[in-house]
Amino acid sequence: MGKGFDLLKVFVYGTLKPGEVNYQLYCASKIIEATYAITRGQLFSLPAGYPAMTLGNGWVRGFVLTLSDPKVLRVLDEYEGYQEGRSCSVSAGESPDQNLYDRQVIEIFNPTQQPLGSAWAYLMSPNKIYRLGGTLLPDGEWN
Repeated sequence: MGKGFDLLKVFVYGTLKPGEVNYQLYCASKIIEATYAITRGQLFSLPAGYPAMTLGNGWVRGFVLTLSDPKVLRVLDEYEGYQEGRSCSVSAGESPDQNLYDRQVIEIFNPTQQPLGSAWAYLMSPNKIYRLGGTLLPDGEWN
């Protein structure tokens, strides 16, 4: 397999962005490149002090991190409250063994909306955002 297939890309839009609180702890020593990027969606600020993204027609601003080691994805999954095969249910009877976020492949773009390919992203269901008291960020950027 060529080097390009060994690389791992994750779109981050909150505390894992360069300059934010969790970037140094989880990402800084494990990335090859951090590229400013945008994607289709909607971004919400949660009262707990971090953002959540859903799919949508707006633009969300963040960074695509190219990670040096695929194992880093497992660390990010744990940080984001995601476990593969576990539900990200939007039902009223949500239990603690369900994901906070769902990890999905999304299309990413440069700031002029030219395609950059695909990356993983952590998305939250609109119902969960509503229940957690999320506020829409119309400009698609969280600081």
